Amino acid sequence: MMQSRWRDADARAAVERYAAHGIGEDLALRVYTTRLLGSDPRLVLHGGGNTSVKTVLRDLNGDEVEALCVKGSGWDMATIEPAGLPAVRLAPLRKLRARETLSDEDMVRIQRANLLDPGSPNPSVETLLHAFLPHKFVDHTHATAVLSLVDQPNGAELCAEVYDGRMGIVPYIMPGFALAKKSAEVFEASPEIEGLILLKHGIFTFGADARESYERMIAMVTRAEERLARGRKTVFASAPLPQSVAPLAAVAPIVRGACSLPDERVEGAFRRLVLEFRTSDAILSFVDGAEIARYSQAGVVTPDHTIRTKNWPLIAPAPEDGKLDSFRAGTRAAAAAFMARYRAYFERNNARCGGKKRMLDPLPRVVLVPRLGLFGLGRTKKDARIAADLAEAAVETIAGAEAIGRFESISEADMFDVEYWSLEQAKLSGAVEKPLAGQIVAITGAAGAIGAATARAFAAAGAEVALLDIDVAAAQARAAELGGAARAVPCDVTDAASVRAAFDAVAETFGGVDIVVSNAGAAWQGRIGEVDESVLRQSFELNFYGHQRVAQNAVRIMRAQGTGGCLLFNVSKQAVNPGPNFGPYGLPKAATLFLVRQYALEYGADGIRANAVNADRVRSGLLTDALIAERARARGVSVKDYMSGNLLGREVTAEDVAQAFLHQALELKTTADVTTVDGGNIAAALR
Repeated sequence: MMQSRWRDADARAAVERYAAHGIGEDLALRVYTTRLLGSDPRLVLHGGGNTSVKTVLRDLNGDEVEALCVKGSGWDMATIEPAGLPAVRLAPLRKLRARETLSDEDMVRIQRANLLDPGSPNPSVETLLHAFLPHKFVDHTHATAVLSLVDQPNGAELCAEVYDGRMGIVPYIMPGFALAKKSAEVFEASPEIEGLILLKHGIFTFGADARESYERMIAMVTRAEERLARGRKTVFASAPLPQSVAPLAAVAPIVRGACSLPDERVEGAFRRLVLEFRTSDAILSFVDGAEIARYSQAGVVTPDHTIRTKNWPLIAPAPEDGKLDSFRAGTRAAAAAFMARYRAYFERNNARCGGKKRMLDPLPRVVLVPRLGLFGLGRTKKDARIAADLAEAAVETIAGAEAIGRFESISEADMFDVEYWSLEQAKLSGAVEKPLAGQIVAITGAAGAIGAATARAFAAAGAEVALLDIDVAAAQARAAELGGAARAVPCDVTDAASVRAAFDAVAETFGGVDIVVSNAGAAWQGRIGEVDESVLRQSFELNFYGHQRVAQNAVRIMRAQGTGGCLLFNVSKQAVNPGPNFGPYGLPKAATLFLVRQYALEYGADGIRANAVNADRVRSGLLTDALIAERARARGVSVKDYMSGNLLGREVTAEDVAQAFLHQALELKTTADVTTVDGGNIAAALR
């Protein structure tokens, strides 16, 4: 059950901390309780909900004005700062109450025109609801327990029973001016109420101070929890399902491939999504239910979720172990049916709205897999996690609703109006994605200079990055530098089991793999006629078989996805221009160059490209500072002259090699190619 987390000492500390930055007590306490609400996933998830405080501030002219500080667009309540609560002149907002109608676009313009600081973020779309209520503090959440009550055919009656006149009940209206007016009318009809229940949407509470408004929220959500605990019936009786389930690492690439689309603009390109897997007893009960086709397809638990999850999830078949071909066929058929249903939904409702909307991609954002769990899908790992979080919240909400009644969402027309809201559509026109958005790259030898530079280059291009290396701690440090969803994975490319486990981990974490940069290597030296055979074998294990193991596992996953892919190899100039005493290194590199061409030949029909980079004189784990100095002394030149001893007279860096790998990843019609990055060395030029 909910418990208040208000602490007097913490509240005072917040006031003192923000006072040092010129922030008044009202706004400091507003931030404090907003964070309390936002940090509880049972109340708020990923930018949902909003809060406000009415206070007096100075405008840019130094005049005192009554202002509404309300959560700004894009800010998360769990981490909000005062800047995330833009101040809007209150009087002009209240004046809008007299209007009969107000378009969303005009509402946004008026709110922006009345910002005290023109550089502030856009105020919440529910700003007018906050403004039309007289209370100093107003809180709004999408509490899971409350949604279980309101998402019922008799939601209004249930809420009347639970709250016994302490809360006003507002019928479902899409957020904006009309909802603000109706909410104010409900309050004015019963001014003694402590908050509002918005059917199919969420809950508002209010009070004279921050603590009162916050603790009313906790109290009212607790009442909903208590009602859900009474008279519960058994929900989600299990369907007959296979006992043995295929492993996640095998299932995820199949799901990911089924939920991809060819890019009609670019031959060979796909619109791909990244996956986030979740499972638990509650999720398994939900996805294994005999009536999953009813309750999972009924719609969203609150309209705010539709942008992230679409209006219903894709239901995949149960993945029986040993029968992945059947699972692949069933999942692809289910995905095709999902997309056909979505297109029909769009066309039907777009015609109702005058045919002016631009269709979002029809790919699912949540996939339910009986016997396994659920996947959240998104163009980034962050988006996939958000979708998975919201899907988990939906599971809890629907389970609660079904335990005391029957889950019911808003109508299809209402869902469309939220998903294709003009304010959301406006964002699409200026959205520009990075070239590798939605793609997953695995890089071996990622802890070294070239591997790390390559990881940075691919991350900057929008890819999700897995850094594979035997030195896990160093790879983790590289991943931390990238931030975001970059993941370090232990991988010894000389061990077949380690390589397979590493690629399975990438598939489990991200859903699959699209690009592999096989970069791990080390340079053994010795005169070829005198070197011990064990040295050659050791070098071949790393510098040839290591590449083969990596490529084999990458192809295994890429073929399961069915969306092509790209294999990139670091072959080095030794593959085409052997140097004295470097035979133990050059021989396996030459074999790897042949390997590149063999993969290009045999997997081109699967859309899998294979290319190589031939680099020379790059500061890395292979060419250490000590070795550079030794070679420079042997030639009687400075280190600088040695490193730039090429036709262009320019030193080649790890970043230059990384850019060559990135270039090859982006060239969708190039395979079996070798890109030379050495500043010019005719002896190493390919003919």
